[in-house]
Formats: sequence, C-alpha cells, structure tokens
Amino acid sequence: MHYLENKELDTIWSKVGESLEKGLPFALYRKPDAAQIYGVFQSSKDLNVTKDFTESGFVFAPFDKTDKAILVQPDAFWTAEYIPGKSQNTASFSLDESGKEAHLQLVKRGIAEIKKGRLQKVVLSRKMEVPISQSPLGIFKTLLNTYPSAFGYLFHHPEIDTWCGATPETLVKVQNRQLRTMSLAATLPHIETEEPQWGEKEIQEQQMVSEYIGDKLAHAMEVLEIDEAESVRAGNLWHLRSEVRGTMLPNIKVREVIKALHPTPAVCGIPTGEAQLFIASNENYERTYYTGFLGELNLAQDGETALFVNLRCMELKGDRAFIFVGGGITEASDPESEWVETQNKSKTMLGVL
Repeated sequence: MHYLENKELDTIWSKVGESLEKGLPFALYRKPDAAQIYGVFQSSKDLNVTKDFTESGFVFAPFDKTDKAILVQPDAFWTAEYIPGKSQNTASFSLDESGKEAHLQLVKRGIAEIKKGRLQKVVLSRKMEVPISQSPLGIFKTLLNTYPSAFGYLFHHPEIDTWCGATPETLVKVQNRQLRTMSLAATLPHIETEEPQWGEKEIQEQQMVSEYIGDKLAHAMEVLEIDEAESVRAGNLWHLRSEVRGTMLPNIKVREVIKALHPTPAVCGIPTGEAQLFIASNENYERTYYTGFLGELNLAQDGETALFVNLRCMELKGDRAFIFVGGGITEASDPESEWVETQNKSKTMLGVL
C-alpha cells in the first residue's frame, strides 16, 4: 500500500519535465471518465521487472509474453485534479497511402492461413512513422482532452523510450476477487447522426472473442457472466463490446488470470499460440509494447489491479512518432476494407499530432 499524495497539477507537470530531463522512469495516467490524474515516479534509472504480479507499481508489458513486464516503482505516488481543456477539432489531413500494397499482401496471407484451417482469426498490424513538433507532455494533454473516456497515459523509461496512448480496452480489473474484463472487437467509422450497421463478419468476430474469453477464464472462476454485445464509441470509431464479470476462485492468483487473457483475441487472434507465430513470421516489424498491457498493480490497495490493453498508442523517439494500427482478419475479410479500417484507426493518433 503506497501513500498517495495530493499535489498541484503544475507540480506534477514539473516533475514529469524533470524526470524526462534526468532520464528517470515514470508513468502518468488518467482512468476512463475520471477527473484525477496519477503519477508514479521512480527515483532511480533501474530497469525493474515484475516476477509474479504481486509487486506494487505501474506495469508496462510487451505483446510477446516471453518478454518481461517492466515495473515503475512508486517512490513517489502523486495525484491531482485534472479538468479537461477544450477537445481539439482534429484538422482534416490527407492519409498516406504508402505501405498499402504490403498490407494488402499481409492480409491475403492471413486469409489463406485461415482457409487452411489453422486459424479462426488473426490480428494483423502495421507501423507508421510521422514527424512531431510537440513535446511528449503536450501530446499527452491533447490525448486527455480529446479522449476523456479512454485510459490515457504517458510512460517513460530510459531503456524503453517514451510511449503514450488513449486505449478503449480493459485487459482486466480485480478487486477483492471480483473480476471485470471485456470482449471488444469489430470496427466501423463514426458518422454523425448515424448508428453503426454491423455486418455478419463483425458480429461473428466479436462473438468469437466472447466465447474465447469464457473458455480461457472458466477454470479460474466461481461465477462468470458475459453480457450481450453492444455498440460503443471510442473517438471517431465504433466497436462491439460485451462486459465480462465474475468471482475468482480463492486459490487463483492475478498472474494466472493475466496469463489466461494476454494476449487477447482482439489483438492477437484465435487460437492465440498459432496466431502469435503467424504474426511473428509475417508482420515484418517488432510490436514490442504495442498490444501489450499497462496499468496499476497493487497500488491503491493489495490485490487491486487495473490493467489496459496498449491500443491507440504511439512510441515517441526524438522528433518522430511511431503509430501502430491493425485489424482482425477472419475468413470473411476483404483486404481492401481491412486497409481502409487501418487508415480510419490511424486518424485517432494522427489527429492528436
């Protein structure tokens, strides 16, 4: 249990600037629809990793579960009231079409693999590089103002670089053995005054994810409930989401739940092992922390954990930002539509920059 100190917002901003200057690890974040901002600051440059998720701090884990999850130790744990500024109207900009042919070929290979019967679904992504003129803190503030319902964060470790994002997806929340997660899949662009019209492909994709989560968690739960799918809006996109909740068996540890859920079918595929192998052999870049997970580990109180999937994120290196976008491929996928979906997704982060 760590002592949470109330601070002025400017004090937190200053501490972030100082940590970036000195190369000290920190995580700054705001939970969905919350009015507080939290800062976890480590006083040394050490690269700490979590051994079994019983530690306390802010965890930042990669997509590849064989790699270690980074832990920022809470040498200082601060909070301040954050009143969002005006959401910026994202300027219209032309989307870069370079990389289209490579992505179409990638999707075609994914569909061919599914038709062979080895996979039901695989999530395939690409990485974009764009120049930036704003500071990491400036980008983070814009993210908070633009996406109040997302988990917004800014993370820095001198050995990992700087990442920030506004993710709509919960990996898992646990408090007193009560578990909450979600099944999130399918994407359509948001059009003013129009409700999303889901096709068979999207409905099936989301159903697949719900069933998979149910199967993965069955051994760990006394009770498990999965709601009907509903349309939820995340910025300029719609998704299908089912809330999942239940009570963990007394002997089950949080790390077992994390192991069962990560990586989720929404960021990897079904079955997960085969999908991961296909991604590693075909995506042509290293995802590192994109589609990993991050969040609080035993910070407010022991046994209380809130982790989010690292989506709608970017890696910041000097004057460049690297943005990641992907989509779920099923047998019903159309390569051209999948390319358009990644272009729509890229607007979330490009609009912030």
